[in-house]
Amino acid sequence: MRKVREVRQQLKDIMQSQRLPLASCGTDWDFVRRCICSAYFQQAARLKGIGEYVNCRTGMPCHLHPTSALFGLGNSPDYVVYHELMMTSKEYMHCVTAVDGRWLAELGPMFFSVKETGKSNRDKRKEAAVHLQRMEEEMRQAEIKMAENKRKKEEDVPIKQEIATPGFNTPRITPHRLGL
Repeated sequence: MRKVREVRQQLKDIMQSQRLPLASCGTDWDFVRRCICSAYFQQAARLKGIGEYVNCRTGMPCHLHPTSALFGLGNSPDYVVYHELMMTSKEYMHCVTAVDGRWLAELGPMFFSVKETGKSNRDKRKEAAVHLQRMEEEMRQAEIKMAENKRKKEEDVPIKQEIATPGFNTPRITPHRLGL
C-alpha cells in the first residue's frame, strides 16, 4: 500500500504542475480499465475454452495464473490484457485485467477491429456506398476550400512594382540611331 500512496502522490504532483483538475473515477472502474487497455492492447488475449486464452496477435495459448484475482471466478472474461507471461509448465498471464473487446478495437485499431454480426451483405454494401458518398462530398468541400485559400493568398500578395533604373531594361536606341 505504501507503493500505491507513492504513485498516487506522483500522479497528483504531475496533475498540479500541469494545472489539470484533480478528479476521481469513484467506483466506476471502467476508466481505469480503459487506461490499462490503452497501454497494454498489444498484450491482449481472448477466451478460447474453459480457463484457456489465446493471444490475439500471435495465437499462442496462455492461461490465467493461479494467483490472479480473475482465476477461478466461475465465469472468465471474454477479453483480458496482461503485463507479462510466465513460462512454467504452461504460459501463464501475470497481472491480468478484464477489458471489453470494443475497447481493443477503439484503442488499437491497427491490430483489432469489430466484426459485426447479423448484417446482410446488402446492408453492408449500402453502408459502404453511403460512406463513399460522404467521403466524396468531404473531398469536394476540401478542394473548394483549398481553391478559396489559394485565391485569397494570390489576392493578398502585393503587386510588385518595378523601379526604373537608368541603363537597365531600357531600349538601347540612341537619338543618333533614330536619325535625329
